Amino acid sequence: MRFTTKNEALKATFISELRANGIKFEVKERLGYETFIGYMIDGTLEEIRAQIETLSGEEKEVILRGFQSFKEQLNHALEHLKEGDTFEHLLSEGYWMGDIIDQLMRNSALDIKENKVKLKDGVDVTKLKFQFRFPYDLAKQLDVVEKIAKQFAFIDLVSEWEIEIKELEIEKINRAMQIASKYFPENDVMNVYFALIGKAILANEILKALGNEKIPLNALIEGFLKAFPLEISTEKGIMVINATEKSIYGILRELEKSGYIDIKGNKVKKLRDL
Repeated sequence: MRFTTKNEALKATFISELRANGIKFEVKERLGYETFIGYMIDGTLEEIRAQIETLSGEEKEVILRGFQSFKEQLNHALEHLKEGDTFEHLLSEGYWMGDIIDQLMRNSALDIKENKVKLKDGVDVTKLKFQFRFPYDLAKQLDVVEKIAKQFAFIDLVSEWEIEIKELEIEKINRAMQIASKYFPENDVMNVYFALIGKAILANEILKALGNEKIPLNALIEGFLKAFPLEISTEKGIMVINATEKSIYGILRELEKSGYIDIKGNKVKKLRDL
């Protein structure tokens, strides 16, 4: 029922759309990480290419294409840096930009004033030392590759955001997933969708079971535990829903917080329908 992203711009745009559509959500920030494991070649751009040229076969061609991509990213970054740009705007290009800026900084090639970064006048990029990295799985002939490259592991600690949709109404869940489909992979959206739909259906079943009577909280939970798994007919077939005591209690608390039920003295009363 949660989406996770390390992209701050995506997070901000996604929650802005959720808010504009009146969809309830909760955002939690935590420390995450990016990892890269592979090989690294040090040197000027010319020296790195010369090292790769000593390889042979398909392996050489694949690594050369990766090196060409690295050079294109570097040239793109330099176009921004010649005139100067903010860190925020540069990093919005992608995580690769942060690596290139870091490499240029280690070459003392940048001027930094407040939040703006600029390439120093007179810097000859062809003379700078870079680190070209390529994934471990590209190295088929390990003994050959290890003669020209060092094994390398990179861990980047970053902020990541967990966005939880806090809706029980199916119409709003559907709208939230339409929005999410623009920002997240289809498989992630489907997993969250069915989890939310399952919760919404169970919440509706709880309200139906309450009717107009006050029911002891423990009896209500025990009744559903005995009835599980629930089989619900849908347009596409049968949805099977199971839940633990803890998850049922969580749904009851969410219904209470949203004003659908009232829990007092270990008894539950319905106030309104979903």
